[in-house]
Amino acid sequence: MPLLLSIAVFVAVAGGLTWLGARLWVRPRAAIERITGTDSGTMERAQKHPSLAFRELLSKLGSVLPASPKDVNVMQQRLMRAGYRGPHALRYLYGAKVLLAALLPVLTTIAVAGSSSRTADNKFMLIAGSCAAGFFAPNEYVRRRARRRQRQIRRGLPNALDLLVVCVESGLGLDQAIVQTAKELEHAHPEISEELALVNFELRAGKRRVEALRNLAERTDVEELRKLTAVLIQADRFGTSISQTLRSHSDFMRVQARQLAEEKAAKLGVKLVFPIFFCILPSLFVVTVGPIMVRVVRELMPVINQM
Repeated sequence: MPLLLSIAVFVAVAGGLTWLGARLWVRPRAAIERITGTDSGTMERAQKHPSLAFRELLSKLGSVLPASPKDVNVMQQRLMRAGYRGPHALRYLYGAKVLLAALLPVLTTIAVAGSSSRTADNKFMLIAGSCAAGFFAPNEYVRRRARRRQRQIRRGLPNALDLLVVCVESGLGLDQAIVQTAKELEHAHPEISEELALVNFELRAGKRRVEALRNLAERTDVEELRKLTAVLIQADRFGTSISQTLRSHSDFMRVQARQLAEEKAAKLGVKLVFPIFFCILPSLFVVTVGPIMVRVVRELMPVINQM
């Protein structure tokens, strides 16, 4: 029975790969037209790349999965914080959830079908767990990507703030300083550069500066950036000096970063207790006490045996 199942799985996989290859990669008509010299530019542009076909599949699967408006808004905010801001990003996410929720149970079923050591209940739990893991794995990926992007924004914010101070003190307005900072940090810190460029695009589209800065804080959900936007909004509202405000906030961020580093350094001793106790001390005991114990056993065992 396992042999027949393996043969059926092999035939199904081979047939599916052959069909995909013939559908996506093998293009005899385009090859014949290229050899004969006929015009095939339109045909090549009309034919879809495999990645585009995969995206279209994800979009169709994503449209099948129902979702409440509240969940849609939450997932859109997570996708924006992760850097996925395309018009079909949410459909791609839902399509990936459906595809993985259907694909992982099939692979798990194939993997546990031939094992006789597992009971039927264990197999069912594995299949159900794989289905749940495939359904929630894209959410976890988006969450981790958003956290990584927030760390990158937090890391590049001090440099961006210093450049803003330099640009404003050199005579540029705040809008032009944001544009220049986005250009300068395009390669060093692309995440913060992208966010500042989006602020510039919103200002060009006609939004007020206060609204654009608030959108910046909502998109990134970084606490330091929220504080910076709040300071800039207050400076713009009350008419205070932008350069002095930015310099004061830059000093505040440096003091805060120094205090955070001191806090981490203070926690280091407590965090090292467990690695030292479980990893370093046993090896020290083996190196220092081990030879002594061997010598004691060699010298005392004959005496004990004679007694």
